[in-house]
Amino acid sequence: MTDLVVLDAKQAADWDSYAQTEFGIPGRVLMETAGRAGAAVIATEFSDVLSAGVVVVTGPGNNGGDGWVVARALAATGVTVSAVSSGEAKTPGCIANKKLALESGVTEFASIGEVGGLGLIVDALLGTGGGGELRGAIKVLTGEMADHGAPVVAIDGPTGVDLSTGAQSGRLVAAVTVTFGGLRRGHLLNRTACGKVVVTDIGFPPPKDEWPRFVSDGWVRGILPVFTTAMHKGDRGRIVVIGGAEGMSGAALHAVHSSFAAGAGLVKLVSTAGTVAAAKAATANAMTLVADFDRSPEDDVLGVLEWADAVVLGPGMGVSQGCARFVDRVLESCKVPLVLDADALKGDLSRIADGGDRIVVTPHPGEFRKMFPDLDIASLGVFEAARMASERLGCTVLLKGVPTVIASADETLVVGSGNPALATGGSGDVLSGLVGAFLARDLSPVRAAALGAQVLGRAAELASAVNTVRATRPEQVVGSFAEYWRELEAVKPNSVPVLFELDAPSLR
Repeated sequence: MTDLVVLDAKQAADWDSYAQTEFGIPGRVLMETAGRAGAAVIATEFSDVLSAGVVVVTGPGNNGGDGWVVARALAATGVTVSAVSSGEAKTPGCIANKKLALESGVTEFASIGEVGGLGLIVDALLGTGGGGELRGAIKVLTGEMADHGAPVVAIDGPTGVDLSTGAQSGRLVAAVTVTFGGLRRGHLLNRTACGKVVVTDIGFPPPKDEWPRFVSDGWVRGILPVFTTAMHKGDRGRIVVIGGAEGMSGAALHAVHSSFAAGAGLVKLVSTAGTVAAAKAATANAMTLVADFDRSPEDDVLGVLEWADAVVLGPGMGVSQGCARFVDRVLESCKVPLVLDADALKGDLSRIADGGDRIVVTPHPGEFRKMFPDLDIASLGVFEAARMASERLGCTVLLKGVPTVIASADETLVVGSGNPALATGGSGDVLSGLVGAFLARDLSPVRAAALGAQVLGRAAELASAVNTVRATRPEQVVGSFAEYWRELEAVKPNSVPVLFELDAPSLR
């Protein structure tokens, strides 16, 4: 299976360029393949409205050329296809394909309003390189598409959406976006405008190693630790969860339950007396150890660290000076992979340096701002911010958000699953338990973190399909892990030319 990459506009342009210069693929071939891939997706996704007619709205450049190929391919199947242009075609590919389309039965109009029957709009005004404020005829046509009411299929991305940053000029929303070779950052940063994103193969050469990779169910299936018939409970991973101060027991319990549901064989909770009592009432599976977070860890706690295959430190732990000293001592003593979450992220970050290559930190944007006040996510973007933070700490950084970006010295992975059901207290604790369980099975920190984030997002999608986004709670997300494990068994290759489909997130 081809690696799915996530590119900014420059990387996408570079890929197109070296496909032509280093591999000898003519630009017209790429354009023809892209347009036909777009037409194939349209025929599959919108078969019920094609008989009402299609209008393709084209720009003057190569994205417009893709659109003219789409128009010609649909017209060849008997669909009534009209076209509206923002101006004269300028690139050779656009000029040639416009001529071909018009001679193949596509009718050109001056505006969308002049087109008679219309069941679908294809937006081929601007491609990956488009950005900034819309102007002139392109602005007018984008407004007409937004106002018409027919579903819109965007080629590469909706006009007005910067596919590097996700920033949007105008208000066009696509039902489906068809893109080529890989995802663009803007598809993930502005899921609302892009709708369902379908990635198609048009013959690009293999992507560059340094480009970020997207985490799909196929990727998960390829790296998910397997079980064997001879395994015993110790082989499935021994997890220690440290957290759950008085009044915050739920955070630690979410991490415990999540680790078990991810496949861990043994989980031990190190917590305050009240949380330990709550754990014993909630589950008979977890082992427990009472600790005082206001004091330096005693020998029994340090012994548990030696027993563990992975440690989750911080969920609901508290922020007293005593807790900070407790965290420091755990960091000094722990020699196994470690997830730092929530309250363990507060304090002196230099303490991470000695064991950075086995540590995963899991901040949400608010925590990230406090950890790195000079790394502004808004100006840098989540990709660069996560990468720079990883370089500074020498560890894996899982920056939660839409999308979630996981950066390490070796690779950057991107997770686009999930929905607003995860915007609730406790979701981060579930994630920490997942990552801890996968670290305990000897996955690298960056891959354990990405696997955990993908499982969390997909389980949230499954849970909200039953409970709705509004009503879904973290325990229901954990309860959906089993359904996700079963779904992985049914993962199959897509049909040519589709490489991947990212459904629009549920908001209900």
